[in-house]
Amino acid sequence: MEHHKPLLPTSSHAAPTPTTRKDLLFIVCGLLFLSSLVAYGGYRASGVPHTHVSSPTSNHQQDHQSPTSLLSSQWYPVSRGVSSGVSEKSSNLLFASEGGASEAFPWDNSMLSWQRTSFHFQPEKNWMNDPNGPMYYKGWYHFFYQYNPNGAVWGDIVWGHAVSRDMIHWLHLPLAMVADQWYDKQGVWTGSATILPNGEIIMLYTGSTNESVQVQNLAYPADPSDPLLLDWIKHTGNPVLVPPPGIGAKDFRDPTTAWLTSEGKWRITIGSKLNKTGIALVYDTEDFKTFELKEGLLRAVPGTGMWECVDFFPVSKKNGNGLDTSVNGAEVKHVMKVSLDDDRHDYYAIGTYDDNKVLFTPDDVKNDVGVGLRYDYGIFYASKTFFDQNKNRRILWGWIGESDSEYADVTKGWASVQSIPRTVRLDTKTGSNLLQWPVAEVESLRLRSDEFKSLKAKPGSVVSLDIETATQLDVVAEFEIDTESLQKTAESNEEFTCSSSGGAAQRGALGPFGLLVLADEGLSEYTPVYFYVIKGRNGNLRTSFCSDQSRSSQANDVRKQIFGSVVPVLKGEKFSIRMLVDHSIVESFAQGGRTCVTSRVYPTKAIYGAARLFLFNNATEATVTASLKVWQMNSAFIRPFPFKPDQKS
Repeated sequence: MEHHKPLLPTSSHAAPTPTTRKDLLFIVCGLLFLSSLVAYGGYRASGVPHTHVSSPTSNHQQDHQSPTSLLSSQWYPVSRGVSSGVSEKSSNLLFASEGGASEAFPWDNSMLSWQRTSFHFQPEKNWMNDPNGPMYYKGWYHFFYQYNPNGAVWGDIVWGHAVSRDMIHWLHLPLAMVADQWYDKQGVWTGSATILPNGEIIMLYTGSTNESVQVQNLAYPADPSDPLLLDWIKHTGNPVLVPPPGIGAKDFRDPTTAWLTSEGKWRITIGSKLNKTGIALVYDTEDFKTFELKEGLLRAVPGTGMWECVDFFPVSKKNGNGLDTSVNGAEVKHVMKVSLDDDRHDYYAIGTYDDNKVLFTPDDVKNDVGVGLRYDYGIFYASKTFFDQNKNRRILWGWIGESDSEYADVTKGWASVQSIPRTVRLDTKTGSNLLQWPVAEVESLRLRSDEFKSLKAKPGSVVSLDIETATQLDVVAEFEIDTESLQKTAESNEEFTCSSSGGAAQRGALGPFGLLVLADEGLSEYTPVYFYVIKGRNGNLRTSFCSDQSRSSQANDVRKQIFGSVVPVLKGEKFSIRMLVDHSIVESFAQGGRTCVTSRVYPTKAIYGAARLFLFNNATEATVTASLKVWQMNSAFIRPFPFKPDQKS
C-alpha cells in the first residue's frame, strides 16, 4: 500500500558534540580492556505489518548528526550479584545468539547520549538499583538508593542520597552510608525509614557482613535538626538482627517500614524463603535495638522462591487519601507486596490483616502474593512506598533497570533510572485493583500541547500525529470502538496474552489499537503501546494492555520483549492511556492506572528530532476513534546541591 512519509520533526534535544580522535583512542583502549569483563549478546524479533499510513500536514525537518562510531567487538555474559546472595542485579545480556556471542552493535556517542533521561531521577553517573528509605522530612523529600560509586555495573553498594521539594527536581547530596563496618562490609543494602510520632527517624537496613551473612542494622541521623540529614550514625550494637535458625545466611533481607501494633509495639517484616516457599518473617520491638521473632509468618506462598523488598501498608476503602502505615480498622484494606528474586517482578495482593494473629489473608487466593497481580508488567522491581504526610498520599518508587548490554552501560557510564513517583490507592470501582498514577507535580514540566479530537483509524491503518519531536512527552489518549463493529464481531473463545501472542503484529477483529511511540519516519523502528480486545462467548469484552519492543530498535544487543496483562474496562468506560515518554523509558498507565507497563527502549534512528508519534489500528474489523492531548515535556533540574563553602560538600 502507499506509504505517505511526513517530514521529520525538529529536535528540541540537541545532539552531543562528536568525540575527538583522542577521545576515541581512549575509548577503544578502554573497551579492549573491558572485553574480558563485560557481557554482550543479541536478540531480534519482528513487529507490526503496516497496510496504510496517513499523515496530517506537518512541517518538520531532520536533525543532521555525524556521530563517531564506537568499537565493535565480541562480548560474553558475566554474572554479578548471585554469588553474594542477592538478585542478579546486573543488566548483562544472557540472551546472546546461538553461537554464544555476537558482534556488538556499533553504538555511537550520539545514540548513547540520547538514552539518558531528562525528567526521571538518576545519579550523575554509575550504577543504581533499589529505592531505599524514602520520606518527607522538614520540607524536603528524601530519596536514598542502592548505588555503586565505582562503576556502571552492580557492586560496591552504598547508599546514594538526594533531596527535592517536589519529587521532580532533585539535588544530589553526599553518600549517606558507606560500607565501613564488618556488618556491612560487603554492601549497605536495602532498607526502610520509620518516622516515630515524636519525629525521630529510624532507619533499618540490610548489611552483608565480611562473611557475606545478611544481617539487619540500625542507623539514625546524627543531627535531627538538619533538614538535609547529611550525616548518619550506625548503632554501636549492630547488627540488631541476624538470620534466625532455619533461615539461610543469604536469605534474610530488606526490612520494611515499621507499624504500630495494638499492644503499642513496633512491627516489621523481612523477606526470606524456606526451600521454594517465599515467606515474610515478623518481628516486634519497642526500641529498634532488641526484637522478638513472632510465631508464624505474615504470609507464605509455595513455589514463589525468595521474597525481596517486602512492603506492607494500608489503603482506604472509602477515598483516595493515603494512610499512615500504622492505620488499621474496618475501613481499611491492606496491601502486601513482594519482589520475587526468581523472576524479577513485583507482585501485590489486597486483603485483610489480623493484628493479633500476625497474619495477612488475601481477598482472592488466585491473586495471592507472588502469583497474581503485579504493580507493573514491564521493567519495574524492588519497589518501595512511603506515606507522604505532607499531602496525605502514599507514594510508590520503583527501580527501572536496563535491557541493553553491560557493554553499552559501561560505555555510556551509567545504568538504571527510577520511575516517576506514583500515587497508590485502592480502586474502589473494582475493589480488586490498585490504581497507580504519576504524581501531580510532574505536570509542572508540561510545555506546549497538541490536541487531536475524534481521529478515525480504519482497520490496518497508521496515522501520523503532527507534533514536535516525540522524545519527551506526556500523552493522554482515549479510544472507542465503533458500535457497529462490536455488534457484528462474532463471539470468540480466543486465548490471548501479550507476551506470547505475537505482539502488535497479531491481528484480531477488535485489536490491537493504540500508539506507536519512539518511531522513525519510515517505521523501521517503533514501540507499540496498545489494547487488544476479545469478544467472549457471553458477549463480554476481555481487554489486554500491552507494550511491544520487538521492533523498537535495529540494534541486536538489546532485549526486545512484549509486556502486558489483562486490564479491567468497566461498562461505560472508554479505553484510556496515560503515557510518559522520556528518551529510553516509556511508562504507560491504562484505565486510570489499573494496569501499568514500563519499557526501556533503545532506538538507533527514532532519536532526537527523528522521533515521531503515530496512532495505529491493526484490527481486522473495527474502526477506532481516538482523542489525544500531547504535551512536550521540559527537563527536570537534577544536579548537585549548591553547598556554601562552609557546608559539607
